[in-house]
Amino acid sequence: MTTVNDYAATLPAHQREITDILLPIIEAELPGAGALWHGHPVWSLGIKPGQRTVCLVKAYPKNVTFGFFRGQDFTDPSGRLKPGARRMAAVKLTSADEVDAETFTAWLRAARDLEE
Repeated sequence: MTTVNDYAATLPAHQREITDILLPIIEAELPGAGALWHGHPVWSLGIKPGQRTVCLVKAYPKNVTFGFFRGQDFTDPSGRLKPGARRMAAVKLTSADEVDAETFTAWLRAARDLEE
């Protein structure tokens, strides 16, 4: 497994349904910035994965987590992002209908702006 798409292809069908919608949204805002880092996809603005990292996608048995390394540093009017360790915040997705392109795009832009 060497690419974001390789990672997504290994997921169970219900999680692939989520990533099939989520990954194009991320790619539209961070084109070409995705790579595998520590076994899961991350999108970074630095020259290698993990430098100026914007967001991540990680599959767990019951959900797909879409998270932001500085998610506590920007405003989330939806209230869907839950604080995590350090400055991280994430949303746990259990079905494709939980992916809201407008909200997720706003988060991506805010997170990207913090790293630019």
